[in-house]
Amino acid sequence: MPEALTLVAGLVLLVAGAELLVRGASRLAIAAGVSPLVIGLTVVAYGTSAPEMAVSLLATVHGQPDVAVGNVVGSNIFNVLVILGLSALIAPLAVSAQLVRLDVPVMVAVSLLLLPIARDGEVGPVEGGLMLLGIVAYTAYIVRHGRKEADLVRGPERPGRGGIVLDIGRVLVGLTLLVLGSRLLVDAAVSIARDLGVSELVIGLTLVAAGTSLPELATSVLATIRGERDIAVGNIVGSNIFNIIAILGICALAREGGVTISAAVLRFDMPVMIGVALLCLPIFFAHRRISRVAGALFLGYYACYATYLILQASQHDALPEFSNVMLLFVLPVTIAGVLLSAFRGMKQPR
Repeated sequence: MPEALTLVAGLVLLVAGAELLVRGASRLAIAAGVSPLVIGLTVVAYGTSAPEMAVSLLATVHGQPDVAVGNVVGSNIFNVLVILGLSALIAPLAVSAQLVRLDVPVMVAVSLLLLPIARDGEVGPVEGGLMLLGIVAYTAYIVRHGRKEADLVRGPERPGRGGIVLDIGRVLVGLTLLVLGSRLLVDAAVSIARDLGVSELVIGLTLVAAGTSLPELATSVLATIRGERDIAVGNIVGSNIFNIIAILGICALAREGGVTISAAVLRFDMPVMIGVALLCLPIFFAHRRISRVAGALFLGYYACYATYLILQASQHDALPEFSNVMLLFVLPVTIAGVLLSAFRGMKQPR
């Protein structure tokens, strides 16, 4: 099946391009003298989000807004539920004070604000421009704050001039591979969707979203194994912020009339994305860590979300019963358990 080979080739190029981009950009950030956490929140997070940017922008230009929007929303859901979940299963993840105080609330805020912005069924050029201003302001603030922290802590040895040139080359080659990989991925995904009779939205929310999130997955898992858990969490939080206000903002400016948001996304997938962001608040704030239990909870919810999408796409007879179990039992029990755990965590001495 040629489409399957094209899909695999696209994913390989995306991962290779992201690896080169992140490696080169991280070393350039060290040369600029910013703190490791800021590198995770900006350079690593934005670099690993480059596949989402390339895929969504290309899909927007080609008139496939469902793929573009589904990729962003689906990636944000995948990032928290799967990547943080898997990383926490490997080792409980510590959450720094800065993430709790600033970055996680920003992630929740931009997720919540997207719903009223898109309530009329589109993100227009004006909203897109304001969103880009938001990512610029956020990045400038945390870089400035990170420079102050870096002055207090001696960082890694900075590369020489030759190393900087090599790192710039890595960034350029990485970006080239990302563009090529994104074109192959989008073309193959849309072709497979049409052949199977599955909507482009479902493909964007699942296959494309998971594929373009592979760089985040590799980065966060590797950071967890190496004990760099601030980077593991910061990578996901920064990527989710970037996905919403930078990628959707650029896509809204790239096509006349902005980006169309389907009723299905507004009704279900965007609220799920917001719910996932809100779920982070009690877990992060109360315990300052993501436990293995929370990681298992995240992975379980993604399995439920993916199952719902598959049942809905196939109009399976089990869909109503599955929905009722989720709404009337699983969600209330989870909410009660998280709130109880958060209450206990807040009572514990720091």
